Amino acid sequence: MKNHHIIYAIFFISIILSANQQTATAQEKYVSKNGHIWFYSQTPLETIEAHNNQVATIINIKTGAIAFDLLMKSFKFKKALMEEHFNENYVHSETYPKCTFSGKIVDINNFNLTKNGKYKVEVEGDLTMHGVTKKIKQTGTLEVKDDKIYATSKFDVKPEDYNIEIPKLVRDKIASTIEVNVDIVYQLFEKR
Repeated sequence: MKNHHIIYAIFFISIILSANQQTATAQEKYVSKNGHIWFYSQTPLETIEAHNNQVATIINIKTGAIAFDLLMKSFKFKKALMEEHFNENYVHSETYPKCTFSGKIVDINNFNLTKNGKYKVEVEGDLTMHGVTKKIKQTGTLEVKDDKIYATSKFDVKPEDYNIEIPKLVRDKIASTIEVNVDIVYQLFEKR
């Protein structure tokens, strides 16, 4: 378990470095290392939901750069067997341990994320999962309140787009399109 935390810290540091290739003051960077991403699948035969509360993410409010990094094994299911099948048979967590997103907020100059308010944003970039990288563009909401940024988004992902094969035996139990939800509370990055 200790190694898991060390690896996770290394992933988080790499996100900070890669998302901030341009020089930025500490006032421009907001981070979260316990963001929440969950997915949902519903069919007439089965409902599947899994939550990951260990999502590392950073946002640069001046450049719009944004990055996410999460360990696939950190998704928790209600049923242990579902979690085992997810990691071993579908996303192959040993071979592809993490999912990443690296991109930017489109038209960041149209938003003043230093002032309280709610902003509808569009984010575009590269989502990498199961060894496959796809360009995506999604909408979301950023709410600035009390020196924090609350980010939410909901979008769909097709497992087949990321070479995730669903065996015929269980295909009727897993939706062909999975709903992904993002709920992050960013705090100002403080150098220590």
